Amino acid sequence: MRSFKEIKSHYYFTDEDVRALVSVRQLMIEQAGRAMGRVDQWIQNLPEAAKLFKGEEQKKHVAAMRQQWFIGLFSGVYDSKYFEKLIRIGQAHVKFGIEAHFMNRTISMVRTLCIEILHHNVEDDEERTRVFISVEKILDISLDVITSSYIEEEMRNYSPAYRVKNLLVTYTEKFAQAMNLVLVFALIGLTIGVVWLFVTDLINITSDPNFSHGIITALGSLLILWVMIELMNTEIKHLKGGKFRISVFVGVALVAFIRDTMIKALRHDSMHEMYYLIPLILTLGVVFWLVTKSEERN
Repeated sequence: MRSFKEIKSHYYFTDEDVRALVSVRQLMIEQAGRAMGRVDQWIQNLPEAAKLFKGEEQKKHVAAMRQQWFIGLFSGVYDSKYFEKLIRIGQAHVKFGIEAHFMNRTISMVRTLCIEILHHNVEDDEERTRVFISVEKILDISLDVITSSYIEEEMRNYSPAYRVKNLLVTYTEKFAQAMNLVLVFALIGLTIGVVWLFVTDLINITSDPNFSHGIITALGSLLILWVMIELMNTEIKHLKGGKFRISVFVGVALVAFIRDTMIKALRHDSMHEMYYLIPLILTLGVVFWLVTKSEERN
């Protein structure tokens, strides 16, 4: 299944849509009971309903969950947790042997009910149209995710090869999450170490007879601290589903060589090394610029 971020982008689901849905949230909460009551009535009249519902408690539970899903359409929060809820809906339908046809029909009914609610309660034509377009998008997104999870769950049940593949993917994802956690703690530890290095360099400025050397050394440590902060921010964005930025790693190498060059220049080390470092820094600078521009375009 595609990522939720990608699915939303394919439907052009924007912040404007979120605001439009939130603007009618209270209205939909007030109308939820009546709207879902009509859906429940249709479901109860189906011949298949007798097989699905074993008692009144189960009927009430399913009705409550359906109403919760309906209200959630207008919550304004469409993150990974919302995505997972939709996936679980599809999985639950497969578990209880509910055909995808009934899910599609339910979404169709909800769409019609939303049109009726908006028509009778939103007077401004432009606003009503804007909200309805957003309702269309979130319903289509919901149906897309639920149907996809429906298909995957059925494949998992009936295809041994898919079960093995899914098992491998699941464990690989868990391992990747664990490694991300290790990486985060490692970055935190290294950042604390760099902070300590910077503080030490600041303290040594007063005791170093060569004041300029102390300043440059502290500046080099500050550059490394800046890089560590960038790495932390990149990892945070990655964990939130953002793109991985290669430019940060090029920046790490660039800063490391700049710091090394600054220190060697102050120590008056062999110029032969400087002849190699300066072209290398220039090359890394060009690479950093090209990679950054490429990331901005994407």
